Amino acid sequence: MTQQELFNEFLSLPAEAQRQVIDFIGFLRQKYAAVEPASQSPDFDLINDNFIGMWSDRQDLADSTAWVRGVRENEWSKSHD
Repeated sequence: MTQQELFNEFLSLPAEAQRQVIDFIGFLRQKYAAVEPASQSPDFDLINDNFIGMWSDRQDLADSTAWVRGVRENEWSKSHD
């Protein structure tokens, strides 16, 4: 379908249907304008960032899965009155 044919189809619709088409186009523009592909890598260097590895000396976090499991068991086993 050419653009002209599409436009003619639009014009053949009743006024209310034309408003719905216009609203739907606006909805799609808003929806897809918010989705922007990640075009570049971040501007910071994670390898040399002080935040990375800040807890590397904590022995209780050596096995993070076990640590999380322990925290959950402790918190979830408390009675909540």
